[in-house]
Amino acid sequence: MTNINYIFQSQRLGFRPWAESDFEEFKRMNADPEVMRHSPGTLSEEQSEGFFQRLQDHYAKHGFCYFATDLLETGELIGFIGFAYQDYESEFTPAIDIGWRLKTSAWGKGYATEGAKRCLEYGFEKLGLASVISVCIVRNEPSENVMKKIGMMRQGIFNHPRLVDYPDLENCVCYKMEV
Repeated sequence: MTNINYIFQSQRLGFRPWAESDFEEFKRMNADPEVMRHSPGTLSEEQSEGFFQRLQDHYAKHGFCYFATDLLETGELIGFIGFAYQDYESEFTPAIDIGWRLKTSAWGKGYATEGAKRCLEYGFEKLGLASVISVCIVRNEPSENVMKKIGMMRQGIFNHPRLVDYPDLENCVCYKMEV
């Protein structure tokens, strides 16, 4: 689809700010128990609305966010890959983190790795970021594997303060990449 103005692209993916027309697909993805299995749970419509608004506000404030990510071939929204400013209390923050969430139909095709690599290039070259972290729960092997594949270095394990009410999820691993 050539009529979409992407901020940047990888070989197969386009990265852009969120549009109101993305909300239904975003909400469906966040309500999928398989997609959310490494999170405290699925998101209600209200929780997805709040997250959607925070993504739009983050982009307006910082010029980046967890970008809406489309397949270039079809224009299909497959999820998000991008950056967020994190200031929760830990030895790794405050920092810019790279994160991703893709709907299940996009799994196993290398999109997270391809997209995260391209986001890092964009972040370092165009946004002037000096370093980027990435965090996931310890048992989220697919995300940790992406962190390794994109060249990030393991920094350590910590108890995530935003997951303190979820003892089976609060043990997280942090990776980092610097320019």
